[in-house]
Amino acid sequence: MKKNIFKRLLAAVIAASTLAFAGGCGKSESSSGEGDNSLQKVKDSGKMVLGLDASFKPMGYTDENDQIVGFDIDVAEEVCKRMGVELVKQGINWDTKEQDLDSGRIDCIWNGMSINPGRQEAMNLSDPYMCNAMVFAVPADSSYQSMSDLEGKIIGVQLGSTAQTILEESDIGTKTTEKAMSTNVEALNDMEVGMVDAVFLDSVVANYEITTSGKDYRILPDGLEEEEYAIGFRKNDQALRDEVQKILGEMKADGTLGNISTEWFGSDITTVKPASAE
Repeated sequence: MKKNIFKRLLAAVIAASTLAFAGGCGKSESSSGEGDNSLQKVKDSGKMVLGLDASFKPMGYTDENDQIVGFDIDVAEEVCKRMGVELVKQGINWDTKEQDLDSGRIDCIWNGMSINPGRQEAMNLSDPYMCNAMVFAVPADSSYQSMSDLEGKIIGVQLGSTAQTILEESDIGTKTTEKAMSTNVEALNDMEVGMVDAVFLDSVVANYEITTSGKDYRILPDGLEEEEYAIGFRKNDQALRDEVQKILGEMKADGTLGNISTEWFGSDITTVKPASAE
């Protein structure tokens, strides 16, 4: 894994793409609850099972050695270390992630998951830990200069993602043809061979692909929405949710979270509130 080769360039690109969307990234609060044994169950089992789409670079993905790695994975490994349990990484179908969580197959969904009303209703979400913008990636040699140039074109998007929902509910979504695919990587590959004209996806993912893969993409200057990433737990698993949140605050305060972010992105782009500020 080559975390550091492109980190300076990646940090600059991420900063440039997110500044235009940066005004509204705030923090949500979840009230602490009692009466569940979710944290104790994880401690008793000695493991926390993390569900992810294992193709979501750079948050969590399978590398060339067939190992699941990524920013979220490194953070979760440290959280589990401090909890005294093992992190188990479980690849899931992103379109059915809520079912995997509710069935008990996994303990959390931690994979650059954007907050939206449906997920807030279905899950017990952590506080946001990173801002993200939703953008259009296009071939570098295409004539497209703005979102309006995509009218009448085919747009690739990940099935079951907030990108899909945002695109379908947008004005440009009514003027384009959507092609939903299992992963962002599949969508970008289709764009390379001309099967789709553009891909609508997270700026964090698009920027990482551009700066680390050598792919000839570029991002249009106008996107649709700003988002925030959070970790999803079962609705009643408040104790587990609160413990993970507490540890993240401690990691922010002692610099560990910032160090992990810097390894992947070139700077600390996390939005976690330090424990000392609680």
